[in-house]
Amino acid sequence: MTFDIAAIRSSFPALADGYAYLDGAAGTQTPISVIDAISSAYRLGIGNVGGPFPASARSMAIVADARQAVADLVGGQAAGVVLGPNSTTLVYRFAHALGEGWREGDEIVLSRLDHDANVRPWAQAAARAGAVVRWAEVDADTGELPVEQYDDLLTDRTRLVAVTAASNILGTRPDVAAITAKAHAVGALTFVDGVHSTPHDLPDVRELGADFFVTSAYKWAGPHIGALVADPALLESLPAEKLTPSPDRVPERFETGTSPFADLAGVTAAVEHVAGLALPLPSSSRRERLRISMEAVGAHERELFEVLIGGLGGLPDVTLYGKPARRTAIAYFRVAGHTPAEVAEHLAMNGVNVWHGHSYAWELTGVLGLRDTGGAVRAGLAHYNDRSDVDRFLDVVAGLPKSTG
Repeated sequence: MTFDIAAIRSSFPALADGYAYLDGAAGTQTPISVIDAISSAYRLGIGNVGGPFPASARSMAIVADARQAVADLVGGQAAGVVLGPNSTTLVYRFAHALGEGWREGDEIVLSRLDHDANVRPWAQAAARAGAVVRWAEVDADTGELPVEQYDDLLTDRTRLVAVTAASNILGTRPDVAAITAKAHAVGALTFVDGVHSTPHDLPDVRELGADFFVTSAYKWAGPHIGALVADPALLESLPAEKLTPSPDRVPERFETGTSPFADLAGVTAAVEHVAGLALPLPSSSRRERLRISMEAVGAHERELFEVLIGGLGGLPDVTLYGKPARRTAIAYFRVAGHTPAEVAEHLAMNGVNVWHGHSYAWELTGVLGLRDTGGAVRAGLAHYNDRSDVDRFLDVVAGLPKSTG
């Protein structure tokens, strides 16, 4: 098995601008195969679904292929893949659907580790229903989400447990399977946010115990499309706000409006891109190719991240946040004497893209005491990053003017 980083980087036109793209946690760049798939869909001609002509048939095939590709990526069923504009929109859609069944005094359990997209829609739905929100807390020092606390949080009134598979600022990968097992033991449903985890760790919704799982293609080299995966039978049990003449079958009844067919062609191409990162390609199922490729991605990212996190930790003016035992390749830090915005601007002027601020980790940045003071700087690795990106990043951070305070 070979992970050819030079060949991988050459497939991303955007990398030709010379910048080090360490902002992948906010969205990755797109390879030429995905760009070509989207443009080819337009070139060939696409129409709305349900028509008796070839352009309509092409669109129907594109949608079916995208569902199957996402199902292969996460270990789900194509018939349970709901496609949408982004994960946040999909969480809101299902918060409305699930919340209709909640009653006053019911309970949901949320986590302060999560991106606000897996917090606020549920909290708002609970408020509408008169349900109680209970919180799983984060260890501010380590960034861990202790599993044991769920024993005290869960009751026979718990209706939903929402938890992330990986923190989008600290990289913490909690023991989701243990949490969902506890939730299922009291009859609760589970909603797992896989947006940040999917590009770094091949998910398996069954092993995770996720009744619902969301992911975003633009975090794994695809277009701006979100996907929710659930058992089709579970989707059948849920109501959907929809137009009267639109399909009542699942998963379509949860997809409002006309789908962005060309972008969905890009979703399939992005899954194929990820499945082809380890060379040579074995003659096996796409799921198996994904597994092999993601093992190679993980090894590549871990090697680079050891350099990145070790280099940051060796700089006297840098404060790193979180030290979870299991994490994705992402660092959240501050530099003494500089605001996070100043650090990000300095890096940008020197050819390095990073993010700064709360990054929608609203509850977690509150726990860390950073939310109201500008958050911190976030630098994360994607599969197309190489050692030169990391070295330039560390050199630029080290070159910041020293604090005199």
